[in-house]
Amino acid sequence: MTEIQKFLFENQDLKYRDFSSKLIPNIKKEKIIGVRAPVLKEKARQMYLDGTYKKFISRLPHKYLEENSLHGYILCRIKDYGELIDETERFLPFIDNWAVCDTVRPAAFKKHKEELLEKTEEWIISEREYTKRFAIGMLMSYFLDGDFRKEQLEKVAKADSEEYYISMMAAWYFATALAKQYEPAVKYIENKRLLPLTHNRAIQKAVESRRISDERKEYLKKFRIKN
Repeated sequence: MTEIQKFLFENQDLKYRDFSSKLIPNIKKEKIIGVRAPVLKEKARQMYLDGTYKKFISRLPHKYLEENSLHGYILCRIKDYGELIDETERFLPFIDNWAVCDTVRPAAFKKHKEELLEKTEEWIISEREYTKRFAIGMLMSYFLDGDFRKEQLEKVAKADSEEYYISMMAAWYFATALAKQYEPAVKYIENKRLLPLTHNRAIQKAVESRRISDERKEYLKKFRIKN
């Protein structure tokens, strides 16, 4: 057992492990220790500050879900863009669940939008499910405000898939786009440009959003696709 694994088991919460296992059904329960996010985030902070993170993230694959989550939180700490993008690309092939995928939202990406956008265009056409989900997540997190471009909607629409975790992220993206960039985004709903499940999920998420007016919610409901 490594020092990191020992630390994780010392902070194990079995009830939380059972809860996490239900939320991430594609990961075997024995691969989940049960460590809460605040503990992992603080460990990532400490490791980044003392430099011990480099040895840890250099060793892939990891055995446990929490090791991957810790890895993701460490990436969020890296400030040098060159190091960050290299380590992100090295880690992406080993991401095998939505929870770890959505953990990686580095602040340093905000200062390198153009470079990130180029990488996102590579990732979004990947055949790997979670690399594609990650790309959509990047477009949702960093490119729906001042850096928004209409063609990004088209890229996500083309990336839409029957694969559950891609469909869910695409729906989340379009629901957020409907809140932030309504006029161009609503055309994809009106013209039914997404796969039926993604289409309906996007509408549902939009209807549940506090950032969208009641009038627009009622309008969106009209475009639900009946089974």
